[in-house]
Amino acid sequence: MTKSQATMNALPGGDHSRPVAAISVPAKTWIAVIGAALGAFMAVLNIQIVNASLADIQGAIGAGIDDGGWISTSYLIAEIVVIPLSGWLAQVFSIRIYLLTNAMLFLTFSAACALAHDLPQMIALRAVQGFSGGVLIPMAFTLIITLLPKAKQPIGLALFAISATFAPAIGPTIGGYLTENWGWQYIFYVNLVPGSLMVAMLWFSLEARPMQLSLLREGDWLGIATMAIGLAALQTVLEEGNKDDWFGSPFIVRLSIVAAVALSAFLVIELTVKKPLLNLRLLVRRNFGFGILANFLLGVALYGSVFILPVYLSRVQGYNAEQIGMVLAWTGLPQLLLIPLVPRLMQRFDARLIIAVGFALFAASNFMNIYMTNDYAADQLFWPNVVRAVGQAFVFAPLSAVATAGIEPENAGSASGLFNMVRNLGGAVGIALLQTLLTKREQFHSNVLMQSVSLLEQATQARVEKLTQYFVSHGVIDRIDATRRAYVAIGKIVQKQAFILAFSDLFFLLGFHPVRINDERE
Repeated sequence: MTKSQATMNALPGGDHSRPVAAISVPAKTWIAVIGAALGAFMAVLNIQIVNASLADIQGAIGAGIDDGGWISTSYLIAEIVVIPLSGWLAQVFSIRIYLLTNAMLFLTFSAACALAHDLPQMIALRAVQGFSGGVLIPMAFTLIITLLPKAKQPIGLALFAISATFAPAIGPTIGGYLTENWGWQYIFYVNLVPGSLMVAMLWFSLEARPMQLSLLREGDWLGIATMAIGLAALQTVLEEGNKDDWFGSPFIVRLSIVAAVALSAFLVIELTVKKPLLNLRLLVRRNFGFGILANFLLGVALYGSVFILPVYLSRVQGYNAEQIGMVLAWTGLPQLLLIPLVPRLMQRFDARLIIAVGFALFAASNFMNIYMTNDYAADQLFWPNVVRAVGQAFVFAPLSAVATAGIEPENAGSASGLFNMVRNLGGAVGIALLQTLLTKREQFHSNVLMQSVSLLEQATQARVEKLTQYFVSHGVIDRIDATRRAYVAIGKIVQKQAFILAFSDLFFLLGFHPVRINDERE
């Protein structure tokens, strides 16, 4: 069998009836891939770790609940802007210099965030941390599809999957544990040890190449400007929209117009200039186009589920950060065992079939949560979380392999930037959608339930009287005050039930997305 035949057999959907020829990959290459994948893991992990500890950080630096959200938003804006820029900037400065510089900046500003004293300082430091951390994600993906032969890419993509799907799942667990036992500063210090190992691996393994600063003169600067403005505005709209009542806020309206105009201009520019920042024509390729769409919906479901579970457990069940982390651990730990097995499955089965099974399991895990009750907590969430973990483990590496099959080395930077940016954008859209729907569905269910809790109903009157007697017997002397407390208690019970029904609705929506992906695959 020729080398070209062996390569074809390794592609998704290739001929798996014959063994793939052994292809030797130098140890240095694997060290570079592993070091870059570790960097991507840390960059993604940092988002969820900080989100799990946001309340503690806000209290420590004197930030209000509304303004404190910018601690996460600043990181996400910088990250989503730099991801599509990284392919071109790596050509300008060389992969070694660009990746090492940003890896060291990420560690430096991680430590600096732990020393921040006020909100403006924290927002600025988080923005720079997000810009440098955002580089690590697409560059790891680029190294995998450029340094590894096709036959070995499934192994590299499985390593990258640990950052893409395992890191978001395990982030709240690590963040909750560090915050409750060591203090919020350690969610930033935790990056230093693995980060130092990452820098050492990249320093040793990446080849030194000359910079091409002349490319700066030929840069697609108009495309860069419109993309940066458009993505920054869009990310801000998605992060802040629900809090500001969406288009009821002039600020959100203005930013939405800016995002629409800038991104429309970016599309026109990229399709007309000779040397575009991103080769958008890759999207018309069947495999890559399908991969981008599926990756967007994966971002919606993946980051949406990581968002919705902590909110449910804290708001309805009263869990603290560490308890929430222990529950979410079961969406992460099984992946750590299963992801290394996925490359072997890809040698035996069509990658598209593995993707379909993964999304089906992800959908099933959400549908298992659509009949939630007042007692639905850690024990009841165990099996849905395990099923979700299995599904996520089966999705990312095969999906990445299908999307990148046939991508030329000169288009690797564009493919990596688009693929990773779209997943992050899907996550932002998913979280914004779920936040809004949670508010709307809670209001809907509250209105429906309140119709059944009329003061004219005998059952309601009996419940009020029982609660009044309870408060009187527990030290409330004024009977009128006791009755008022009874009304408040009933209102809280109704609101809690409304929230439980609203969360059930959201899980149904999350389950519906993977079903749609499977339908489109067919």
